Amino acid sequence: MRDGFSRALIERMGRHEEIVVLDGDVANSTKTDKVFEAYPDRFVAAGIAEQNMAGVAAGLASTGKLVPFVVTFAVFAVSRMLDQVRVSIAQTGLPVVVVGAYAGLLTGKTGKTHISVDDLAVYRALPGMRVLAPADDEELEAALDLCLSNPAPTYLRVARDPVPTVTNGAVLRPEGSVLTLRAGTEVALVGTGSQSGRCLQAADLLSEWGLEAAVLHVPQLKPIAHATVREPLERFTHVFTVEEHNVIGGLGSLVAEALSERPWGGYHLRLGIQDRFGESGANDDLLHAYGLSSERVARAVADGVRARS
Repeated sequence: MRDGFSRALIERMGRHEEIVVLDGDVANSTKTDKVFEAYPDRFVAAGIAEQNMAGVAAGLASTGKLVPFVVTFAVFAVSRMLDQVRVSIAQTGLPVVVVGAYAGLLTGKTGKTHISVDDLAVYRALPGMRVLAPADDEELEAALDLCLSNPAPTYLRVARDPVPTVTNGAVLRPEGSVLTLRAGTEVALVGTGSQSGRCLQAADLLSEWGLEAAVLHVPQLKPIAHATVREPLERFTHVFTVEEHNVIGGLGSLVAEALSERPWGGYHLRLGIQDRFGESGANDDLLHAYGLSSERVARAVADGVRARS
């Protein structure tokens, strides 16, 4: 997905002179080194100084002529430069896009210090921040287009590794939306980001076991009206949110907030990282260990439905 991000960004830089990219000494990892090769005069190498980088981005955006993309690992976007994002970007409403690369568990064995499973929760809680978590390269391009057509302080979550294409002709609306990726009956799996692809794989397994589950995808966690989230879910008796993120503060919390606002009569279970830090390991091993592989998601859904039938 990092390759798709750099390609899409370079393509848009050819059409949008207002884009400038700031890098926190991770360009070879995030593939923004390709941006430097294509547009060296619109690339700022900020070094290992994320707080300063956020301030520089705010200064550039304050000219009213530029849309800065601040690219760093998600863990640094949360733990290193949050104060500067809060004060200089979110409070001022400047159109800076903070790109949290290497988001989630699958960070190339960087270990627990470099794994961020709380980024969506933190940025959702910041007033004025838009929060985007595209599922695939096509939706990532749509997210870039939204940031350019509707400039606003934005956190954009980008996975490291390749992801399957699950959206076709993706278009993101400023007000947010919930997309149906697979039709189903009484059971719904709700995903965000790259986990939505694994939800589709889990639904295929459930179908083999005789359970037809719908899959819904939430590409924008903020802003989005609770009614937009609630209305497509109220017809299901069992709703399972699935996220490569702590179950506290992210997608599961958003859906719980939306469903709790009026009587519903169904059941909601949050699948995801159960308030733990990440670890170093191979992708498949981590997904299995944290219950996020397609097989473990399918098993948890089947068990949850059976326990409440």
